Amino acid sequence: MKLVVTEFVSLDGVMEAPGGEPGYAHTGWVIDAMGPQSTQFKLDEVLEAEAHLLGRVTYESFAEAWPTRTGELADKINHMPKHVVSTTLTDLDWENCHLIDREVPEQVAAVKERDGGPLLVVGSRTLVHTLMAHNLVDEYRLMIFPVVLGSGRRLFPDSPDKLGLKLVSSQAFDAGVVVLTYAH
Repeated sequence: MKLVVTEFVSLDGVMEAPGGEPGYAHTGWVIDAMGPQSTQFKLDEVLEAEAHLLGRVTYESFAEAWPTRTGELADKINHMPKHVVSTTLTDLDWENCHLIDREVPEQVAAVKERDGGPLLVVGSRTLVHTLMAHNLVDEYRLMIFPVVLGSGRRLFPDSPDKLGLKLVSSQAFDAGVVVLTYAH
């Protein structure tokens, strides 16, 4: 299974609070540029996926929002397997969730060994940094929005090491959003 980190990112690399999450000055920064092409891209991406891999914060946000939604995207997200990485959660009430609470790199590597479509990681910054540190990311899909935020948590952590990536594809949407897909 290919592990794909797929993120909304500002031009200056911020991934924090794209959809209206509370507590961040620029929360909801994707909303103005999220047009029909971006929405279709996300739908196609999720329909292709085998499962989600989520950190605790993203899991809690998704588990609050998605079970009450309907439609093709909601149906897929609600029914697909979801692997949740958390050392604090003990009960996962959302449908088809599996807890990873220890030995994260080893357990994620074991999930990757299974057959099937992509394993998508959405949001989950702390988890993504762990996956990067253990070379578990196969592909990055960055949906870059035409906005500079100037502050906020970034996708790529500060590091003394260079990360070389290979551009696999690019797409530009009418609303100014560009999707860049890189292989690791």
